[in-house]
Amino acid sequence: MTMTGEPLRIDIVSDVVCPWCIIGYRQLERAIGDTGVAVKILWHPFELNPDMPQEGQNLSEHIAEKYGSSAEDSAKARDRLSELGADLGFVFNFSDQSRMVNTFRAHQLIECAEAQGRQNDIKLALFRAHFTDARDVSDIATLAAIAGEIGLDAGAARDALETARFAPEVRSMQRFWIDKGIRGVPAMVFDLKHLVTGAQGADNYARLLTRLEAARAG
Repeated sequence: MTMTGEPLRIDIVSDVVCPWCIIGYRQLERAIGDTGVAVKILWHPFELNPDMPQEGQNLSEHIAEKYGSSAEDSAKARDRLSELGADLGFVFNFSDQSRMVNTFRAHQLIECAEAQGRQNDIKLALFRAHFTDARDVSDIATLAAIAGEIGLDAGAARDALETARFAPEVRSMQRFWIDKGIRGVPAMVFDLKHLVTGAQGADNYARLLTRLEAARAG
């Protein structure tokens, strides 16, 4: 067999306010650990609610309006997400005060961090900020603080967000994936060929990783 010597590329299209995106990632992370396959992960922007106003909206109200879910259904869904998260080492702290926010600035910060090789770190920090700590990931000051907390230059991050330096790049990438047919997230593309949508579970990801690695080995 001939090894490629290159890590398996995984492109993940997601939004930082999508609970299934962090669940899917944690499942994938577990599968990577179980299989030992070397991977390179690249995150790409998707906005679940591109028209969300800057002040955001109460999460329960948003879910009811968007999906027609009852309060009981919404509560059950949150409990299920919390259970899944706990199994994967991620904490969801849902409450009656939880809010859905606009994430365009968060995606700009991710691109800012990508230029410094810290894209994955900031993405995971934003998931924690939103779901675990109930921080406003649409707010420039909050985003700059999060950047500083993982060792990035908070002042530079604030400047990039205030000037919207990465906005055109984010918009371009969003259009690219929408043009590719992506309508929901998480959407993972393995080895630039194989699209997997939704959170598929660690076992399924492990089987896919093993199969792809064997195929790449020749």
